[in-house]
Order: sequence, then C-alpha cells, then structure tokens
Amino acid sequence: MKYRKNILLTLFLLSLYLPALAQIHVSEALCDNRLNAAGVNPADMFFSWEMKSPRQAVTQSAYQLVIASSPAKLKAGQFDVFNSGTVKSEQSIQIRYHGKNLKPAETYFWKVRVWDNRSQQSGWSDTQHFTTGIFTEGDWKNALWIGYEDMPDTERVVPFVHGKMKAGNSRIIKNAISPLLRKEFKVSKKVQKALLFISGLGHYEASINGGKIGKAFLSPGWTSYDKTILYNTYDISGQLREGNNTIGVILGNGFYNISQERYVKGTGAFGKPKMIAMLKISYTDGSQAYVVSDQSWKTAPSPVTFNTIYGGEDYDARLEQKGWDSNSFAGNNWKEAVLVRKPKGKLSPEIDYPVVLQDSLSVKKKTVTGTNTSVYDFGQNVSGIPRLTVKGKAGQTIRLIPAELLDANGSVSQADGVTPHTYSYTLKGNGPETWQPRFSYFAVRYVQVEGAATTAGDQSLPEITELKLLHNRNAAPSNGTFACSNELFNRIHTFIDWAIKSNIQSYITDNPQREKLSWQGEQNFMRTAINYNYNSYNLYRSLIQNMADAQHESGLVPDIAPEYIKFEGPFVDSPEWGTTAILDTWFLYQFYGDTTMIGKTYGMMTSYARHLEKQASGNLLNYGLGDWLDIGNVTPKGITATAYYFHAIDALGQMAALTGKVQDAAYYSQLAGNIKAAFNQKYFDTHRKIYATGSQTAMAMPLSMGLVEEQYKKEVLGNLVKNIKESDGNRLTAGDVGHKFLVEALYENGHPETLFAMTNRDDVPGYGYLLKKGATALVETWDGKSSQNQLAMGHILEWFHGGIAGISQSANSVAFKHIKICPQPVGDITWANGSFHSPYGWIKTSWTKTSGVLTLTVDIPVNTNATVYVPSQASSRISVNGKKIADFKWKDGHALLELGSGRYNIKAE
Repeated sequence: MKYRKNILLTLFLLSLYLPALAQIHVSEALCDNRLNAAGVNPADMFFSWEMKSPRQAVTQSAYQLVIASSPAKLKAGQFDVFNSGTVKSEQSIQIRYHGKNLKPAETYFWKVRVWDNRSQQSGWSDTQHFTTGIFTEGDWKNALWIGYEDMPDTERVVPFVHGKMKAGNSRIIKNAISPLLRKEFKVSKKVQKALLFISGLGHYEASINGGKIGKAFLSPGWTSYDKTILYNTYDISGQLREGNNTIGVILGNGFYNISQERYVKGTGAFGKPKMIAMLKISYTDGSQAYVVSDQSWKTAPSPVTFNTIYGGEDYDARLEQKGWDSNSFAGNNWKEAVLVRKPKGKLSPEIDYPVVLQDSLSVKKKTVTGTNTSVYDFGQNVSGIPRLTVKGKAGQTIRLIPAELLDANGSVSQADGVTPHTYSYTLKGNGPETWQPRFSYFAVRYVQVEGAATTAGDQSLPEITELKLLHNRNAAPSNGTFACSNELFNRIHTFIDWAIKSNIQSYITDNPQREKLSWQGEQNFMRTAINYNYNSYNLYRSLIQNMADAQHESGLVPDIAPEYIKFEGPFVDSPEWGTTAILDTWFLYQFYGDTTMIGKTYGMMTSYARHLEKQASGNLLNYGLGDWLDIGNVTPKGITATAYYFHAIDALGQMAALTGKVQDAAYYSQLAGNIKAAFNQKYFDTHRKIYATGSQTAMAMPLSMGLVEEQYKKEVLGNLVKNIKESDGNRLTAGDVGHKFLVEALYENGHPETLFAMTNRDDVPGYGYLLKKGATALVETWDGKSSQNQLAMGHILEWFHGGIAGISQSANSVAFKHIKICPQPVGDITWANGSFHSPYGWIKTSWTKTSGVLTLTVDIPVNTNATVYVPSQASSRISVNGKKIADFKWKDGHALLELGSGRYNIKAE
C-alpha cells in the first residue's frame, strides 16, 4: 500500500512538472543546415534549432548545447567534447562552434535545450550527430588517385573559347573508357563505425558487397576542377560484414572529360576518369583500420561503352561481369589500377544536398510512329533519364531518343540543334533486363524507342515491358507551398516549380538540355522565387565557391561558373550576371542570418567591385546583355547594368558595416550615392517622370532598387501602372532581368490588381499563353519558342507567396526574425493559402473572403514576431481568436496587428 501511495505521489508531481516542461520544446535541430550532417568542417560549422510551444508570444531566453564523443556519454551527461553551459541569448540559428579542436573523420553526438521568456526549461532535443570531414592531405592516409588510364598533358584541353577548339588545334576529344574498380578487404572484428570518403571524376557510383552506397546521382557536384574537387562522406557501417568485403566503383566522364562525338555545347578535357577513396573502419575494441585507393585495386572496362554529359550514354549488357563488386569474384582479366596524376583542385567536402532521382513518371500515351519505332509521352517535361525494362535476345539493341517536342510527323524533335543526345542498350538475353543511364541526363517529355517490337507477339524484336521517366534534381527540402482559388495561377505555380526542380542540380542550370551551364543570371534573378519553394542555403554556399574559383585575376566574375566554356564579350562580362558574386552573399545574410560568409567572400566581392569601378564611366555602366529576351519597348543596357551596379555596391557597403569595416562601409556608401545620382541625372526625365524609354523594366528597376528619389516615387509608380494599362495593354514586356523587379514594384507598392490583370490571361505572351500552347515547364521566351524547360522569368512566384499568400520579411529584419503578413485578395481570388519554412520554423497563412468578410489564419514560429496587415476598411470590426480588437492602427487599407508566435484566427468584417 505504501509503495502504491509513493507511485501515486510521483505521478501527481510529474503531472505538475510535465505541463511546464511541455510549454516549449525543440522540434528540429540541425548542424550545418543539415540533419546529421556529414563531411563537416568545424571552421564553418554552425548549429540551429526550431522550437514549438502551445502558448503564444514565446521567445527563447537561453540555451545549452552539448556535444559528446558517443551516444552513451551524451545520454549519461558526460559532455566530453563541448558544453556551452547556459547561454543567455535569443539566438537559435547560426550558432558557431567555438569549442576544442575536433578530429577529422569522426562522428560526434549533440543535443540542445532551451529556456523561454518565462524562464521555463525545455527537455533535451532528440540526439543528433555530425561527422567531420578530412582536414588535411595527410588525413587521407596515403590514399592515391587511381584509374584505368591516365591522360598526358598534350591531350588536356581546358576550356574552349565559345565552345570551339582554338585555331590550329584540330584534335578531337573522344570518349574515355568508363572503368570499373574494385578492392577486396577483410573485416576481422566487430565494427562500431565505418566511414567512406570518396570522390570520382567526372562522376562515380560506389557499392559495397553488391549494394549501392547512398542515393546520389551524378556525384560529386560540378566545380572548377583545377580549383575545387568535391568528395562525399558515407556511413556504411550497416553494409559491412565480418570477413571478406568488396568495394566497387564505376566512373563516368561528366564535365571532367567532354567528348566531341555527339552533341556538345562545349568540349574540354581535364583528364580521364579517376577516383580517390578512404574507408575508415573503427572497431568496438577501439582499434582502427583503413582501406585506401592505391595500386592494389583492380580495374577493367565497364559495360558503359559511351557516356558524355551532353550526348547521352550507351550500355552493352553482354559486357557485364556478374558479381564484380562482390566477394569471390575471380577477375582474371582485370589489371592493376593505374596511379594517375593528381588533379590540380583541392579536395573539399560537398556541403550541398546531393542530386537524386526524386520522382518516377509513368507513360501517359504511346504512339507507333514507324517501323519498329514508338514514341512514349510522359505528359511532363522534366530533367531526367529513362528507365527501361526489356526482354529479348542477346545482342539486340534498343535506341532511346529523349526530347521536349514532337515534329509534324509525331516523331521526337531535339530542337535548337541539341542533337544527337541518345541512349542505347544492348541486351544480354536472359529474361527481363532493367537499365537506366548513370552519367547523363536531358530535358525529357517524350522518349522515342527504336528497335523494339511495336505489336504484341512479335518475337523477332525485343519487347519493352516497362518504360519509366526518372526525374533528377537537387535533394534540397521543400521550403514552401502555395494554392489559391484561381486555377490558372495554380497551374502557373506548378509549371514554374517544374522548371525550378529541373534546374537545381549541383548548381543552378539554365536548362537541362542545350547548355546545362551555371549562368549567374538564373541564380541572381530567381533566388527569391527558388527560396520560397526549396531550402537553398547550402546550394548558394556552393554556388558562391564556384564563383570564387572562377574569378579572373582582373576581378571579373564570369557570367558562368564553373567556367567550362570561355565565352566572349557580354557573355563573359555582364554586370546583371556578375553582381551575383556580391548579392548571393547578401542573400545568405538577409534570408538565413549568415554573417560568416561575408568575411569568407569579402575579397572576392571587393575585387569584383573594383572591376566594375574600372568599367564605369562617370559612375555609369553601359555594357552587358541587358534585359535579356524582353519584348516591345527596349530598355537601354545602361539601365539594367547600372541599376545592378548600384544594388551590389549598396549591399557591399552594408556588409562592410556589419563586419566592422568602417572605412570600407563609408567608401561604398558614398560610391552607391554617386551611382544613384549619376543614374538619375542620365536616365530620369524630371518633366515626364519616367526613366529612359519608359519600358516596364526601365521604370520598375529604379522603383524596386531604391534609385527613385522619394519626392518622385509616387509619380514614377503611377506612370509605370499607366503605361502597363494604356501602352502595353496589361501585357508582359519585361525580360529576364527586369521582370523580377516589375513584380516587386507592383505588389510591394500597392498595385496587385495590375499584376493580376497581367497574369490572369492566356491571349498574349505570358504564363497563361505558354500553358495554352501546351508547355508543362517554364519556356525560355514569352512566345513559347526555344528551350521548353528554362529557369527564366519565374519571378511571379514572389508575388504568389509574398503577396497573395502574404508571407514576406519585414524591412530590416534578418532571417525572418520579424515577419510581414500581408495577404492580397485581388481579382476573382476568394481564398489562398501558403507556407514558408523560415530558419525559425514554418510560417503559414490561410485566408478566405466571402461576402465582404475576410477570415485569416496565421501561424508564427516560436522566437519570432510578426506585423499582420489585415485588408480592411477603417470602419471594419477586427477580431483575433474571437476577441474584438478595439484599438488598432489602420494604414492604406489595412489594420495593423503586432503579434508574437502562435496561431491566430483573425476576422475583418
């Protein structure tokens, strides 16, 4: 009885304690913006966490972060690596590590707890872990670069000018052997941890005991190989066996060695395929063993008989060697791996999410178009590869031709000269065979299959039993959602999203077929739209490194990075593209709160700023690509070039101030002021209150970038709206540079109805027009021609998320610490909802408008606050969670409410 009373007393005390404990808890904890990050560099490492609470207006007042060398020690409270103690701070993102030196190639375990603004303590977060990368060349434990063959310097060609061989050099770069490499080794004790560090150029797939390692496609990511080479880190503890084990690697060419034997945009040869690897095995008794790449590995040609990033891939299944990456394989005809020349680039961990095969699309329609020829329509244009399952006889070959379009006869058309890009599979002839390319991809909606039976029962040709389309993209997590009552707008959102997904690979491409190059314009103009949909922090960190690697001695940052092709003129130096080198770092600060990147890239940014200063005349720039692909009223190049010059220098000055560079801050602030004055003197007509030609871009860029003097802003905005309605007939004419700023100038300055009128139509060039013509992803031009999957002019997503759904960041806020909720019921839209995953957590909105009554539900993350702009009349009755608000500020058609974290149901009637 006494024991029972004690139990009841304990339960009673817990019932008092647990509710207080549950008032706040850590819901997600990340290291390096990744869950259980691998390949971490302690010098760059940081921690972040999100919190949840059933209460409203909750903030963090303190935290404690602890790290241990094992889960057992962490659980026991033995924080032998790091213990922050109780740190009184609201900061819950970008917490930099300042503890003792960490070891390379080690896994550490951590957790965090917090206190809220009522001094209530949370429980510990779930245990997380991170694995450090390799810090020095010596940490590779004598691992060597190996391959099937080496490339002499006389064959090395990097890169070509405009994709063409230099004059007098007629040598053709041919396909390199795609080799298999294998290594057998023994595991003699019980394994505690096994970590594999590996890179393969241009790309690799690795396996252990016949099972693929990881899910990545086209690893490692694309870089300037003479500057940076990425490696990947895998925990393969669960794939090792006691006794004999075998690691296998297959290599492909990628951008490292581009053959000229099929379609190419540009060709170049850094070297033949090669690899380096180190496997660290930690045993439970505390001992360690290493398996490294060296001449003891064996190698042979693979069944991949041709592969190039631009031209496709061929595979001969008759050349397969069953069990080559498993134990007890004889390998009689295999030779010793060749020690190859070490690449010039520095080995660095890949910090971005991998490219993966994310979706599998099924055939929507099959059409027989000729003898032994069929066309398969998957209904959606994506970056992808076909996956073929086929039955037939040994030696029979199937040819697959991917395409975006069909010609007049219903056959596939590889438009824009992007031909030939093909895949072929030669059967081995023993039952159903499934194959997919490893080292190439394309923009695909249609696949033409040649050499297969088109009628049932035809035994003379191979029979296709299944054909799938696998979509490859960066595995960055979803960052947001949007939907509304306007079905056209939902379709626009979807087809822009497909273009984003298809072009965020290991860098941001312009398209998945013709170029596959990292044009800086796409990452400059589309970064906000991309970030509303996908967490792009790690991606943009990688992009910045690519720009730093590509920077010329003059300070110029070229229009593409990596600079796989040496373009000329404005295709190498256009300020609208090059200023990405400054504005990407500014973006990481504004959207993610990263100040460390400012210091890391400051030299690159100031060097590029000096380059622009040298190009300027009277503080004006007048060169570059201009408002690429605009239509109608042409915008002078000086408008777009100088506006971006101002924007970049202004941001650079603010970053200098943030990092304590007082003299630089003053210098760049003055320079920005001089640029603004020169811009207005040159382009602004004080009488007519227009800029230059009065085009949409010429008017919108100054408004959005802060170039318009305050006393003229209202009239300039009015003239922009008037010109759109009267001169342009509510048509889009801005190009890839200006369209982003047109969207921002209108929706941020009280004219969403104009954006609605421009967007809610399909009779003139624009989004609806492209959809009406059958586009399933963004097209390169407003008239629907050229590339059918292009990351260009998708900026309307900024309005969908930031305007219609109403989720944006308040002025002067960083990392969405202070949120602006300002939904825009406009046109025939009667409801909308949206979400955005900020560094502090999910922000959500949902609104309906019926019979003049607006109902708005808002979710605000813990440790943030928001200003909610409720569309209303001055006489409207405003209630929050059923309680009438008697006293509120009203401005420009909105009731303003200041709210802390939590969920709020707001009504205006």
